[in-house]
Amino acid sequence: MSLQTNCLVAFSACVLVHLAGTVATPSEVAKPNVIVIMADDLGYETIGANGGTSYQTPHLDRLAATGVRFEHCYVQPLCTATRVQLMTGQSNARNYIRFGVIDPNVTTFAQLFERAGYATAIVGKWQLGREVDLPRRLGFQEYYLWQHTRRPPRYANPGLEIMGVEKDFQNGEYGPDLLNDFACDFVKRNKDKPFLLYYPLTLTHAPYQPAPDSPDWDPNAQGEQVNQHPRHFGEMVQYMDKLIGKLVDLLDELNIRKHTLLIFLGDNGTGGGIRSMMGDREVIGGKGKTTRAGMRVPLIVNGPGMVRSGVVCSDLVDSTDIFPTICEAAGIPIPDGLVLDGKSFWPQLCGQPATPRKWIYCWYSPRQGADTRVTEFAFNQRYKLYRDGRFYDCELDPEEKQPLEDSQLSEDTRQIKEMLKQVLNAHVGIRPAHLDEQLPPPDRPATRQRRARQQ
Repeated sequence: MSLQTNCLVAFSACVLVHLAGTVATPSEVAKPNVIVIMADDLGYETIGANGGTSYQTPHLDRLAATGVRFEHCYVQPLCTATRVQLMTGQSNARNYIRFGVIDPNVTTFAQLFERAGYATAIVGKWQLGREVDLPRRLGFQEYYLWQHTRRPPRYANPGLEIMGVEKDFQNGEYGPDLLNDFACDFVKRNKDKPFLLYYPLTLTHAPYQPAPDSPDWDPNAQGEQVNQHPRHFGEMVQYMDKLIGKLVDLLDELNIRKHTLLIFLGDNGTGGGIRSMMGDREVIGGKGKTTRAGMRVPLIVNGPGMVRSGVVCSDLVDSTDIFPTICEAAGIPIPDGLVLDGKSFWPQLCGQPATPRKWIYCWYSPRQGADTRVTEFAFNQRYKLYRDGRFYDCELDPEEKQPLEDSQLSEDTRQIKEMLKQVLNAHVGIRPAHLDEQLPPPDRPATRQRRARQQ
């Protein structure tokens, strides 16, 4: 098969399984509500709809069955890196400073939605800087967060920040419940006007502690060092699914689901060492790695009347693509002069002619302490080329153990490698020099250990 034929195949890679009813165009849905839910440390293999068999995710499976499920969504291997890409629509090469920080001068999708008349809120994990007013400056009118001004426990008896005001809970509360309650309250208060809710969950990140539905749940637990065990990961996945179901049920109850676009994805692969099954195939969590297990995440989009139903799409999607997609869905234009690396996949969602992306470019450098190493690569659904020349067939070698030699390549595969090489060459020099001047000084071992725990 030639490279040209491969591109034509990719162009029509969305496979229609079932269509229910008609799908409205953006112009027919005046200012739809938008909810973006992002799970923490949740890889592709964990969701039943994706073929995962280790955990029960009935609510997400139902959203997938009545919406669009993507098979090739990729994000950055680590949380902050993905959060910055998703909120700005830009590659980390353009604006990433270091772990736990966002450049306060970036343009976020929340700012554009606010200018368009939307009520905006962020609920959940922040980890982007401790300035009290930073979420507001970045476009969020309301914010109820964990790890904003500090880093307290997040699960049993958590510490949270409400509009920057620190509040500690000591009566058996569960952090994800409190955050979900606020998300639901925001939806209720804004049901009669358009709203944007960005909901980056604290689940399912370590520590793996019992959720309230677990027989091991202890309402008196204090801190993140107690009752930890990998067996609780599955309970956390299922509790996350339950909370998402609660929010979806509220949309139905308020009769606003038909004009609410809901997007669910993960921020990076599952935590290292977590073993999940996809039938008889075991997948080990690869968070922090540039392999599929570290970057491939679930992506499910649902919106009755707006989004097609029962569709499985094999087009490539990158975390930068969320920004332009939700803007197009809401009819919000991208400002002149704002450069986005993301590509809208709204056409695939509503059945319009589409030109899916043929590749994803990744610039990855968590930049903790004095570590300024950068890993660059480009890839499509199957093949990956690193800047240093390593070339992998990720379908046959998902752990990237054996680079392909040129002598092993067919003519078609040679053309794909050449295309990916051109992508890498096109991204030389896009990193603004001034960002590297903002790197922190070398840190002490104790600081490195603390940051490692924060991941």
